[in-house]
Amino acid sequence: MPNTKKIRVNTMAKASRYVAHEPDAQGHVAWQTAEHDIWQRLVRRQNKAIPGKACQEYLEGLEHLNLPEDRIPQLADIDAVLTKATGWKTAPVPALIDFSEFFRLLASRQFPVATFIRSERELDYLQEPDIFHEIFGHCPMLTHQAFADFTQLYGELGLNASKEDRVFLARMYWFTVEFGLLQSGDSRAIYGGGILSSPGETDYAFNSEVPERLPFDLVSVLRTPYRIDIMQPVYYCLESVDQLYDIARMDIMGAVQEAKRLGLFAPRFEQKQAV
Repeated sequence: MPNTKKIRVNTMAKASRYVAHEPDAQGHVAWQTAEHDIWQRLVRRQNKAIPGKACQEYLEGLEHLNLPEDRIPQLADIDAVLTKATGWKTAPVPALIDFSEFFRLLASRQFPVATFIRSERELDYLQEPDIFHEIFGHCPMLTHQAFADFTQLYGELGLNASKEDRVFLARMYWFTVEFGLLQSGDSRAIYGGGILSSPGETDYAFNSEVPERLPFDLVSVLRTPYRIDIMQPVYYCLESVDQLYDIARMDIMGAVQEAKRLGLFAPRFEQKQAV
């Protein structure tokens, strides 16, 4: 099974198999030794997968965060870096939260982080976003202003959108924040957290000849179905992370209405769990 991750907003209606740790009054989580061991294995594995593939902005953010390899970091340590860099912080949450809370947190520059880590059995594939996915996959990019501002805007849009429109917005999130690539000429790099937290998807997205890599077009992105449990058949590529500034200035909700009028593209896969 592929090594993809599921966007949080698509899992909210389902019950989690995991129970998140409850932080104490100081926000400290008492992680177990076995959980630290899982973190260490995941970090070591992914640190070997990303060199030469992750974008420079991600690598700089990762260096800035200075994540420990031998233990799960406390969220306060992440917050100290994010707040100084872009005004963001993390928000400890249960394994799954509802749509409105997800968007509310993003709109207030708080990135939801579920305080659990996957089990040994699901080391290679996890549908729910755990703390490794959120911290290692996403938080480095939140040190970059364009990415941070775009993510906040997404939260604001989602908070005010209808249920139907949120499904279209989820595709924009999927093809940027989760599975975004950069492509400029022959130069390719990864910035999406769903890729950068998965060794299989990192290699596939960067090297495979199977998927199609298309220039980012907002309406096309909003019309493209995806599945959460397969290697992606298509990626939409920005020329640089700063292009997120340009997207943020677009009439995104107007593009949603245009995508609804035109209808979805035919799926490039068997229609199971398509979004």
